[in-house]
Amino acid sequence: MTRPACALIAVLALISASAALAASDKRPAPPGSFAGAPAQYTRFSAAEIARGFMALAFGSDLHVGAPAAGVRRFDHPIRARVVAGGSVDRKAAMERILQEYAAKVQNLHLTVVPETEPADIEVRLIDETSFAAAMRAAFGAGVTNEFVKRTDPQCMTSVTSGADGAIERAITFVIVDKGEDVFLDCGYHELLHAFGLSNHDQRNPWTTLNQTRKVGYLSVYDRALATLLYDPRIKPGMSKERARKALRHVIESLGLGR
Repeated sequence: MTRPACALIAVLALISASAALAASDKRPAPPGSFAGAPAQYTRFSAAEIARGFMALAFGSDLHVGAPAAGVRRFDHPIRARVVAGGSVDRKAAMERILQEYAAKVQNLHLTVVPETEPADIEVRLIDETSFAAAMRAAFGAGVTNEFVKRTDPQCMTSVTSGADGAIERAITFVIVDKGEDVFLDCGYHELLHAFGLSNHDQRNPWTTLNQTRKVGYLSVYDRALATLLYDPRIKPGMSKERARKALRHVIESLGLGR
């Protein structure tokens, strides 16, 4: 056999191996998604899930104060409330999104409380015309201008955490008057930030935290990442090195990867 033929066989073998590890079992968007919502893959390798977690649980494209060095998440049961506002009434829809996370993410321990009660996560529903003012109030004009210039956001979450990585409070702003697709995409996307998946990854084709995608539902992939984040073995403040070492066993024990 000639060397070029051997080389070709080696390349084909590598392609076949890569395909075997790729996400699979593609299914339509679930009921309740907006018209035209993308389909989703529902089976992933442990490596695909681990890579997504490491990219999204560490870092952020918006830093206010000292950047967090480790995992950030709540370390106690979470109370969330929705503050109604804007010209379109979407409070009940936003509460349903919260309740879906509560039902589907193991160990999240999330409860939706009335608007008048204290909460760890506050979701403020606003019109697009109020968005810039809300950002300036939360971050100041300088940070807001730089953030808008780099990301052109349609929604936003501000997370306050302690030096130990435990989240103390999160405030999320969701636009209600730009259509159901924007509302649903913002609602599911921003809650992942509020829970502690603070980064974005434009190279990841499966997560709603890829800003080039509009998803608008809780995908199997994002549910897996949130479930990992709130597993008791993944602790607030955990370093990248410790998290990377723990992930393989946690993913395997939860049956998240194949």
